[in-house]
Amino acid sequence: MAKTRIHYVCQECGRTSPKPLGRCPHCGAWDSMIEEIIESDQTALSRANTHGLGGLSVPKRLSEIKGDSEERIPVPITEFSRVLGGGVVPGSIVLIGGDPGIGKSTLMLQMTLKMAGEHTVLYVSGEESERQIKMRAARLSRGTDGMLGGLPDDLYLVTETNLDAIIEHVQSVRPRLLVVDSIQTVYRPEMESSAGSISQVRESAARLRELAKSSGIAVFVIGHVTKKGIIAGPRVLEHIVDTVLYLEGDHFQAYRLLRSVKNRFGATSEVGVFEMQDTGMIEVENPSEAFLAERMVNAPGSAIAVTMEGTRPLLVEIQGLTSQTNFGNPRRTPNGIDFNRLLLITAVLSRRINLHLADQDVFVNVVGGLRIDEPAADLAVAAAITSSLRDHPVQADLVLIGELGLSGELRMVGQINARLREAANLGFKHAIVPHRLKRKEKWPGGIDVVEARSLREALKLALVK
Repeated sequence: MAKTRIHYVCQECGRTSPKPLGRCPHCGAWDSMIEEIIESDQTALSRANTHGLGGLSVPKRLSEIKGDSEERIPVPITEFSRVLGGGVVPGSIVLIGGDPGIGKSTLMLQMTLKMAGEHTVLYVSGEESERQIKMRAARLSRGTDGMLGGLPDDLYLVTETNLDAIIEHVQSVRPRLLVVDSIQTVYRPEMESSAGSISQVRESAARLRELAKSSGIAVFVIGHVTKKGIIAGPRVLEHIVDTVLYLEGDHFQAYRLLRSVKNRFGATSEVGVFEMQDTGMIEVENPSEAFLAERMVNAPGSAIAVTMEGTRPLLVEIQGLTSQTNFGNPRRTPNGIDFNRLLLITAVLSRRINLHLADQDVFVNVVGGLRIDEPAADLAVAAAITSSLRDHPVQADLVLIGELGLSGELRMVGQINARLREAANLGFKHAIVPHRLKRKEKWPGGIDVVEARSLREALKLALVK
């Protein structure tokens, strides 16, 4: 009989402990240490030999290994394909995470409906019944005219959570593409722990990776996120899979952002923009125009920033509002930017520009549900706050680009010409950027570029008197 022992695993970060703990010493989560039963090393080794992992590999010379680039499987959704790096690589495993109800299953079902016309696809669901998925597929197949299109014959659907049964279905159907929704519902029957635990997630993902590498099937795995916004068992899953995608967005907004944070076959930090509609996730070909569609021109407290999402420049509206507080400590409330970054900007405005913000609540909002993490939007945030406090609007056809230093100086940011070209394409006539010391190339045409050395100089140029 196989020997077993018990240990306790944190369901937030994966930290193990030989005894139960009320609070995880690594991530600080309370009541997250769950009891799990593990088997002896001899039993695990025999099981690995059963699955073909018992040391049967043979070392090869690097010069003998074929290095030809494998042809990717084209994805009919352009935004999805670009985030993946140009298509799906056969034999790869892709993890898609996001909040519940954000649209992960809808996006994957929509992709499989379009790819099933040319490739055999197996969709495995552990959370919904076959009837529920059929109803969603029928809704997604409706065109903009409301007519129902035909469902593809090469799309196979099964509701199963037993991983051994899923492998048998794969061997029977022999698909080109496999979708598992979701990894937290899949379990291996030989393990004592429950589905969704760190051990089950790790072993199930490893088995699916082995399936992908040995058979050449492209595997998509859907994963839930924790309260902190990260995929459950992040270190386990992100090291196992080839690509990690996050589907983000505000539930009260129609726009969804698909981000790539890890990609072994393409560039990281790419982003795809979708709009959630009745017929599914619709691609947004020009996100900047969509984010600026409802902008109120010449309104105080509004400024336009140009941020980079991967290789794509996006123009977004940043709104600032100052209001006199009745309490001793004024509030700083950001939505879409980092809280500490807002504190830095307000401190520079108070110290270097002499803005009286000690008795003002400051609110900053990035319109459209987008989150900006790069410092290139510092100048636009500072201009929006100043515009609201002084009640002077920012020029309507002006974009502001620049990082703010603690001395009140403006610092250059990367890919400045790509940002300016995007602004010019959308009809903006003027731009304020940091002073460039080395002139390696000319500014792009179609837009009047003004260089400013300090925040004070930039605000004098930006605000309408």
